[in-house]
Amino acid sequence: MAAQPLAAGTPAPDFTATDQHGNPVRLSDFKGQKLVLYFYPKDDTPGCTKEACNLRDNYDALRAAGYAILGVSVDDQASHQKFIQKYSLPFPLLADTDHAIVEAYGVWGEKNMYGKKFMGTSRVTYIIDAQGIITHVFKKVDTENHAAQILALG
Repeated sequence: MAAQPLAAGTPAPDFTATDQHGNPVRLSDFKGQKLVLYFYPKDDTPGCTKEACNLRDNYDALRAAGYAILGVSVDDQASHQKFIQKYSLPFPLLADTDHAIVEAYGVWGEKNMYGKKFMGTSRVTYIIDAQGIITHVFKKVDTENHAAQILALG
């Protein structure tokens, strides 16, 4: 079954997960600020690297616009550490190894690549406001220009 991302206007499901250093990170840690919560399939793959590096390269502009950034994939902490170090990513990546967050946000589902079906994470970004409400959902992420997509929201 294909993933069904949550809709704008929905309260963002709370979560607790560990970042690349093993520190617990909760959605509630970001109450009072805007959050870019981006889900991606796999560390250090071409599309995911383009997306992460685009957010890195525009990190100051995103922060100036009031956004915090969190990346989420089902990769483990060690994989996230390598990915962050290799590309100097300035934001945390959450290890959702039990799939709790990807399932809560409706981004885990059947994918089809080269005729082969498998379960995986869809590339979806949620913009969550200071009150914890999803205000925008990017289902079609432009990996090379994702920061511009976000900043165009105003």
